[in-house]
Parts: sequence; C-alpha cells; structure tokens
Amino acid sequence: MPPRYASYKALSIAQDGHVLTITLDNPPLNGMTPEAHEELTRVWADAGSDTSVRVIVFTGAGERGFCAGGDPRKMIDNWGNRERWHVGIFEARAIIVGMLECPKPIVVRINGHAMGMGASLALAGDITVAVEDALIGDPHVSVGLAAGDGGSLLWPNLVGLVEARRHLLSGEPLRGKEAAAKGLVTESTTRDDLDAAVKKWVDIFLSKSPSALQTTKQALNLDLLDKARRHMGEMLRLETRSWESPNHREAVQAMIDKRPPEFIDE
Repeated sequence: MPPRYASYKALSIAQDGHVLTITLDNPPLNGMTPEAHEELTRVWADAGSDTSVRVIVFTGAGERGFCAGGDPRKMIDNWGNRERWHVGIFEARAIIVGMLECPKPIVVRINGHAMGMGASLALAGDITVAVEDALIGDPHVSVGLAAGDGGSLLWPNLVGLVEARRHLLSGEPLRGKEAAAKGLVTESTTRDDLDAAVKKWVDIFLSKSPSALQTTKQALNLDLLDKARRHMGEMLRLETRSWESPNHREAVQAMIDKRPPEFIDE
C-alpha cells in the first residue's frame, strides 16, 4: 500500500509505476460493506490529485465477483434505520460523482459478477473490460427498490432508454459478452485473456499525454456529470421512497426464503 493510501483498509490499493490498482477486497463476491462504501467516496479524489498516477485500474479480488452489491440479510437488518440509510445514499451520490469527476482514466477490470451498486461502480469507469460469462445487472426492482444509486443515470447514457428500460424495469442481467454487444461495456474477453485486455488499454493510456487524456475525459463527462449533480439527489429520493415501503422488506425476505413475494397495493 503506497503511504498516501495508508488510511484505506477495506480497499486494497497498489501502485506499479504510473498505474494505481484499486481492488474491492471482500472475496469471494466482494459484496459491499459500509467501510468500502465510505472509502469509495474519497479514493477517487485522492487518486485524481496524485501526480504520480496516470491510469487507474479498478477491479475485485478473486475470480467470482467484481462486486455483488448489497447483502440481502443486511438489508433486512437495516430496514427502518433511517440514519444508516441516509448515510448510504449520501455516499452513493459521492461515489458516482467522484468517479466521473476523477481526471485520471479509470479502466474497470470486471473479473466476475457486477450487480446492483456493483454494476454502477463498474459502469462509471471510462473503459470497461468484462469476462464473457460475468453477470452484469441492476436488480434493484427485484428487491423492491428504485435504481437510484447510479443505474438510472448510467444505463440510459450507455445503451439508450429502450434498453435501460428493458433491464432496469425487469432486473434482468446480461452476460459480459451480451453487454459488450449492446455497448454497455467496452469489450468482453475470456478469463484467460482478461489481464492482457486490461493491459492493452493501460499501455494505450500510458503512451498518451496525461494532460490530453485528463482534459478529454473531463470534456466527455461534462453532460453526464452535470446530470449526476442535478438529478442524483432526486433519483435517491425516489429510491428512499421505495425503501420506506413494506414491499421492499417483503421482496428481500422472499428472496432469502426462496419464495414468491406477497406485495401489498400502494
């Protein structure tokens, strides 16, 4: 761990020359923890202001998951805890905005399943390389929530409103190969070729002028970042409204119990 990043405990951070690798370190599926969530709110500003860093690689530990998102049992435990919820939505906005604001190009190495918030983390990067059989999806609706913590912002921008509706309103995931064909991710590859594919992009970026790359990224993200700053508060307000519903708790409990949910009319 470089000394600059010594305060990070939930994220594993390593540097090789001008390349900083940030790893979600909660294998096997790298499910989100409160500690990792908080650290993700500030690591992008730290890396973005680090003059020794020209490229960031963002990945998950192991081979099964990039990030599986939230833990259903913890969702049940935390239901009704407004303080914890509001901390979480404040951090969610800061994470997505932070990734979009970070001037350094972010190459996301999607080494396994990326679900829910995990999908938003992956899709907020600049170049996304996914293993062909990795599942990428935002099943917020399947746990009774609005896709407000990044999905409703990022998916329409990447694949258009029709495809975003198809996947966010159904919760239906895609495999990495299908995601690449639809333009949701930059490319897909076999697991054996994943590191070579990531290195290809890293080498391209290392061969370019850092200032040219950084200013081009900022220009490309102007519209999306403006939307994030203006609309994510409202998106998360809508997610909070769905979180307050007893149907959210019922959806999660039914998933845990492996039974069909019994929703009430609202």
